[in-house]
Amino acid sequence: MSVSSFVKSNFLAGLVLVGPLVATIAIVRIILGWVGGFLDPLIRGTRLAALTANNVLLAQLLTLSVLVALVTVLGYLAQRSIGQQLFGKTGQLVTFVPVVRTIYGSIRQMTTSVVNRQSDFESVVYVEYPREGVYQLGLKTGTSPADVSEAADERASNLFIPGSPNPTQGMLVMVPESQTYESDLSVRAAIRLLMTTGMAQSNDAIPLDDPRSAAE
Repeated sequence: MSVSSFVKSNFLAGLVLVGPLVATIAIVRIILGWVGGFLDPLIRGTRLAALTANNVLLAQLLTLSVLVALVTVLGYLAQRSIGQQLFGKTGQLVTFVPVVRTIYGSIRQMTTSVVNRQSDFESVVYVEYPREGVYQLGLKTGTSPADVSEAADERASNLFIPGSPNPTQGMLVMVPESQTYESDLSVRAAIRLLMTTGMAQSNDAIPLDDPRSAAE
């Protein structure tokens, strides 16, 4: 083996080993920087830095602990009748603002689908997009307007085609049911699959050779 081949082979092996570690450290630093930028105004507003002898890291950890505890308490209340009445009214107030309503509704629907087994989406389907032979995950949201079904000469479904890794961004398409294929994935599993760009999936293969049409 020549010197150049030896160096190239070992350099690539080292790059495969070190590269993911460096990328992980960089991503973690970005996340920590974002969290710190979010917590710093709270620390200054509550003067926690003075209570922790100006130890910024300790103040951030204390603030983060308080926020986690607060979110946990809110989650506990949200599952009780008093919390459902309170937070239900808050959600109704948000829906009065057109742009905020769209953003809030999309994000909440996605997060609810990931956290809970229940979802507002009817089911998960596959649709050939953007070309024949390429399958895209779609979340069925309902039945298309009657005029769409008349134009297609069959019943059509409203499908939300989510993006990856951010499933809150996507588009609405109206597809004849003969061109959609039912999936065995739950809505929760489908969104998790999208958020991890396909890395979080079960060992079972997704059958596409003999798909089950939603129209059947």
